[in-house]
Amino acid sequence: MIKKKIFLTVAIDSPAAAGAGTQSKLIAKHYNLFYVDTGKIYRYIGFLRLKSKKKFSLKFIKKKIKTLKVKSLSNKNLLSEDVAISAAIIAKNKRIRDIVHVFQQKCAYEPPKRYSGSILDGRDITSVQLKDAMFKFFITASLKVRAKRRFKEYKNLKKQISLNEVIKSIKKRDILDRTRKYGPLKKTKDSILINTTKLSKKACFKKIKAIMDRKLKY
Repeated sequence: MIKKKIFLTVAIDSPAAAGAGTQSKLIAKHYNLFYVDTGKIYRYIGFLRLKSKKKFSLKFIKKKIKTLKVKSLSNKNLLSEDVAISAAIIAKNKRIRDIVHVFQQKCAYEPPKRYSGSILDGRDITSVQLKDAMFKFFITASLKVRAKRRFKEYKNLKKQISLNEVIKSIKKRDILDRTRKYGPLKKTKDSILINTTKLSKKACFKKIKAIMDRKLKY
C-alpha cells in the first residue's frame, strides 16, 4: 500500500469507451484511491435536463450538485445514449462546467479520510481539473474497438441498439468532446499515452501500474 505521507492524485482523460473507467477502478482499488467518474456527473446533469425540463436551470443544477453523492452516479438510468448526448451538449456550457469544477475539486483534494488519495477520469482532467496531478494518463483506443466495447455493455444491459448506432453515437460524442470551447478533450504534453486497442484489461493495468510503481519506488 501507499505510504501514509503520500497523497496520491491520478488524472485520466479519454474518449468514450476507451477503457478509462475500467482502469481507473483497478487503480483506485490497488492504491486505495477515491474514484470519481466525472463523465457520470455530466450524465447526471444531462439526465436532469431530459427528465426535469421545466425545473432545469443553473440554480436547480447547483442545488442538485451540492447534495450529490458519488455513489449515486452508478444509477443505470445514466447509461443510455440519449443521456450521453445530452451530457455532451450541456458539457459545452461554461457556467455548468464551473459548478461541476467545484464538486470535482472537493472530491480530488478532500476525499474521505480512509483513502490515500484520489483518481478522476473524464475529458479535461489532465488539462483543467487536476493540472498538478502526480500521474497523468491519456487512454485511447480505435473507434471500432470502442464501439464494440460499448455495444457489449448495452447488450449486457439488454438495451435495444445496433452496433452501427453505437458507432454513430460515439463519433458524435467525439466531435462534441474535442471541439467544445471549454474543457475540450485533448492529450496534454505531460500525459502518458496508453492505447488499449490491442491490450487486455489485465495487460493495460499492468502497464500503468509499472509506470506508477517506478515513480513511487515500490
